[in-house]
Amino acid sequence: MAERDLVSVLDAAATAYGDRPAWTFDPGGAPATTLSYAEVASRSASYAQALRERGVGVGDRVGVMLGNAPEFPLVWLALMRLGAAMVPLNVRYRSADLRHVLEDAGTELSVAWAEHHDLLSGLSPVAAPGELEASGSWEQGPVDAGAVVNVQYTSGTTGRPKGCLLTHRYWTTLGGSMVAEFPHLREDDVLMTAQPFHYVDPQWNVVAALLSGAHLVVLDGFHPSSFWAKAREHRVTYFYCLAAMPTLLLRMPPDPLDREHRVRAVQCSAIPTALHAELEERWAVPWYEAFGMTETGADLRVGPEDHDELVGSGCVGRPTAHREVRLVDGELWLRGPGMMEGYLGHDSPFVDGWFPTGDLARLDERGRVYLTGRLKDMIRRSGENIAAREVEDVLLTHPAVRLAAVVGVPDEIRGEEVKAYVVAPGAGSEELEAWCRERLAGFKVPRFWEFRDDLPLTASHRVEKAKL
Repeated sequence: MAERDLVSVLDAAATAYGDRPAWTFDPGGAPATTLSYAEVASRSASYAQALRERGVGVGDRVGVMLGNAPEFPLVWLALMRLGAAMVPLNVRYRSADLRHVLEDAGTELSVAWAEHHDLLSGLSPVAAPGELEASGSWEQGPVDAGAVVNVQYTSGTTGRPKGCLLTHRYWTTLGGSMVAEFPHLREDDVLMTAQPFHYVDPQWNVVAALLSGAHLVVLDGFHPSSFWAKAREHRVTYFYCLAAMPTLLLRMPPDPLDREHRVRAVQCSAIPTALHAELEERWAVPWYEAFGMTETGADLRVGPEDHDELVGSGCVGRPTAHREVRLVDGELWLRGPGMMEGYLGHDSPFVDGWFPTGDLARLDERGRVYLTGRLKDMIRRSGENIAAREVEDVLLTHPAVRLAAVVGVPDEIRGEEVKAYVVAPGAGSEELEAWCRERLAGFKVPRFWEFRDDLPLTASHRVEKAKL
């Protein structure tokens, strides 16, 4: 059987579901926008023709800086129709991190709201979605299921963000597993996502909805005070969350309507073990742990067969049907179809088809995985992966900074916060914070600062972070 590409998945869904709602984008404080499956197909085709008329073609890379609006996934699907790839751009990027991504990816064009055009000026040709008007009609050509459809930037184990090359196969494997396996998404499900669209989470929600015929609701962001109210309003049956989200939800005042919803399952990465039972008790719905990476897609999940035993255990579950796991010196390695093709411009991280995750783990006698730590020089703040090296590189461009070391420190709400140790005679934290804020997304800017006369160095003149 030939592999399915996302364009044929979309067009088949439009034929099957027609005027049924595909997406609802709820901006909060303004009317929501709902598109049917037929409208998603036709509007993505119109964008594809407009982009083709601007010269975008097979193999080209186009930046998308649009936030949580219908235009984001519509442009993504349009690029797939052309055989081109999307480079998602974090709307919180500033000059340094934006320049790195655009130059590394070699973008031909960026599609962005007008508010971002000044920032993109000089870095990339740019067009607003309203400027993408087609003069001709679209005719769909053949689509290669192995073609790259995303250059998805993520902070790797060290250094600056690297572009993961994600194909149609990556997305159909990930989304397909959500239908064939738990949570067994169906056409009567209503999914909801609140994460920014430049992350993979809303993107796989789009794919899972297309494959199942479900209705996807997209919020403008994660707002703990209104999240469950939105779930009730939109009659949501499933959502995924991560990082600080469950803790922040629990900190909201109890509501008499807490249990008045249709949610049948919640999947979450890094459920706080001490709060797991409380989460289920408050909203009367099971929370299931899940593990995946931008590089590898959907890898591990807890299902109903293990749920009751594992509440509060921290177990991330068993491998999905398409994934194998093994431990190498205590590190979790993964293998199977539907992973990235590699990092753009970097040597392959795969070893005989296995991907070393950088996470330390153990297996129980039934093959279930428990994470025990990580090898990465990485800070995870409120679900954001921050490479310490990237922040250090920006600090070291300041004329007063002699040495810099950035580490993660525990934080009750965000999991980790960013702390910088610096040797910077004559400079203060306000000056260095402003320097970083001009060049990096706000979530990467250190919150804590410690000034020293010197930092401990190894024989090769690297900062010994363990001593800090």
